[in-house]
Amino acid sequence: MDYIALGLTHARTGGKARHLQTCPAEVRREAGKNKRQDAMARIFLTHIPDMLRNYYGPRAVEALRQLGEVRINPGEDVLDAAALVRAAQGCEIIVSDRQTPGPPDVFAHSPDLVAFLRCAVDIRNIDVAAASKAGVLVTQATPGFAVSVAEMAVGYMIDLSRGISDSVLDYRAGRIPAAHMGRQLKGATLGIVGYGVIGMELAKLGLALGMRVLVTDPFKAVEEAGVRQVEMGELLRESDFVVCLVVANVETENLMNADVFAQMKETAYFINLSRGNLVDEAALERALDDKVIAGAAMDVGRAQDQMPTPRLAQRGDVIATPHTAGLTPQAVEHQAFDTVRQVAELIAGRVPPGAVNAEAAHRLSRLRSG
Repeated sequence: MDYIALGLTHARTGGKARHLQTCPAEVRREAGKNKRQDAMARIFLTHIPDMLRNYYGPRAVEALRQLGEVRINPGEDVLDAAALVRAAQGCEIIVSDRQTPGPPDVFAHSPDLVAFLRCAVDIRNIDVAAASKAGVLVTQATPGFAVSVAEMAVGYMIDLSRGISDSVLDYRAGRIPAAHMGRQLKGATLGIVGYGVIGMELAKLGLALGMRVLVTDPFKAVEEAGVRQVEMGELLRESDFVVCLVVANVETENLMNADVFAQMKETAYFINLSRGNLVDEAALERALDDKVIAGAAMDVGRAQDQMPTPRLAQRGDVIATPHTAGLTPQAVEHQAFDTVRQVAELIAGRVPPGAVNAEAAHRLSRLRSG
């Protein structure tokens, strides 16, 4: 089946193309076949050195090299549109890290570009409409970080409940920390706002720990045993830990605001493991200042690369980590090999899983023509 037919099929199924359950070894075998059968694709990786090391990995780079000629961002800085156009000149495929944007100028001034692959789920900084106008395919990776992020949420809850970070800081400063009464998670109420793949994984962990698990999500019908679906207000009033896992978009901007924090218990903690723009940070700061809630933990915020805002992160009643909840080898390789499989599919003449605009990607036939 050719690209046009595949694109129509892909569009009719709502973008749910078959996701190859392929291990790295199988990717390499398929790559060998493609190398023999097709002209070498030219692929540009946007990752700066630390992103390449932490968010792509050498195994995925090697697998990608089996598929084509790979060029890697030679600099130390994230590429803006003009720099990306220059660096990726002549490449048919760009594999982009989450920091490198895909604005209209990239698609308008990259005549050889066929596909822009995002090694992440979040494609908000890619102008999909501009890519479609230029006939360039845009793809996203699947969320292979659910277990990693859910485990981080449990770590936050334990730290918040027991003051582990405070004790560590005191000891490291040469002080003997005061002994404070802690809380156990068993019997506490976990409130999950947003019941996607991470929320579902966290619910399992909460139940395993003996927690009461509440969920609010207007777009999901929760069927798991032991998990109770409630309205937002009830969840806020009853939860000891409110964990924000909502999808970030225009509608959810500042979803967690002063009204939300006012409905929480004074002894409750707020945890954000989704995106910083879901939170009205001024409202959160006031809630912490006024002891409306007991504290907060966050892996994301409105600083560069979606990291926590330093003003909030440095507070004594906040635990913050630099957007590393999904930074484990298993999670990173999952998304990196998603892009490797997508490249293999493109070279084989098929629309890959994760394509978001297949019906508009008229440049795809160029890869087949070699």
